[in-house]
Amino acid sequence: MRGSAVVIGAGIAGLATARGLLGAGWSVRVLERSSGLPGTGTALGMWPEAMRALDRLGVGEQVRAASVEQRGARLLRPDGTEIAHLGPGRTARLVPRPALLAALAQGLPPDVIAWNAPVTDRGALPAADVVVAADGVHSPVRAALFGVAPRPLGTVALRGTVPGPADGATETWGPARLFGITPHDAERTNWFASVRADVLAAAASGRDDAQALQRLYGDWHPDVRRVLAALGNTPIDRRTLLDVPPLPSYVRGHTVLLGDAAHGMAPNLGRGACEALLDATALVEALSAASDVPGALHRYGAVRRRPTVRTVRLARLANRVGTARHGLAVRNAVVAAAARLS
Repeated sequence: MRGSAVVIGAGIAGLATARGLLGAGWSVRVLERSSGLPGTGTALGMWPEAMRALDRLGVGEQVRAASVEQRGARLLRPDGTEIAHLGPGRTARLVPRPALLAALAQGLPPDVIAWNAPVTDRGALPAADVVVAADGVHSPVRAALFGVAPRPLGTVALRGTVPGPADGATETWGPARLFGITPHDAERTNWFASVRADVLAAAASGRDDAQALQRLYGDWHPDVRRVLAALGNTPIDRRTLLDVPPLPSYVRGHTVLLGDAAHGMAPNLGRGACEALLDATALVEALSAASDVPGALHRYGAVRRRPTVRTVRLARLANRVGTARHGLAVRNAVVAAAARLS
């Protein structure tokens, strides 16, 4: 089947969908509220299934060239001793968000994306067979169709990059907070912190974010202290963490939700970008194979809703466990035992 689609949002899910549909012979228009692709951003983990999706979209090799390989990660205590080695048999690629978006946008006809084009009235959208809502965790389309708003997780994330390479991937768990370090590229380190909101508020009182991080993590192991010492004037992205409650469906009429609009999740499992790519390729395959739009959208929902609802729940649990306030020794022992059995 071929047809026309309007895609709301030029993030990962939106660009991947547009690219796939154009390759399948569809007419596509992307509406994006911002003025262009972002020039900065932290690294995203691409698991093997996400890399296969990128291969199907024709950009896998470009993403591999712009990324670094990660084999598992070490889970540490604040003093640097190891709790567990996670996923040593699984390989991911860490790619900067701008590089991933640039790869997905490369080669698209220049008139496909309308920049500075926020969607404030769905009734004013161009006529199309399918409306793809890839408009993020605060999705106005989801709110209009299902009346569902994102819910706060009680934690705040701070993240950025600093000069210097990282020696592998680590995540360090302390009371009510964690600190992660991964490679960004050959010359920079990607870092992220997740803190219970009230703990961060107390640490940040009268301080900027870099000072608050120093107060929260300044006595942790040397790798964390190296990152803190390198912060300087580097940008720090700060945001309240949210997820999207399970929706009864990802489809309403000829409108379909993808990515964070459908299943925004805590970042603790590193699955958000991967799930967006899997959404996009599943939708493209469904629309290409079906004889009508309702059948295709039903197939997409049947394939994608159940696994993503489960991942949202697991990510929420991981966020809660990683920033637990009490019972840390028991938590660490359980995680270590689970890692040995996996």
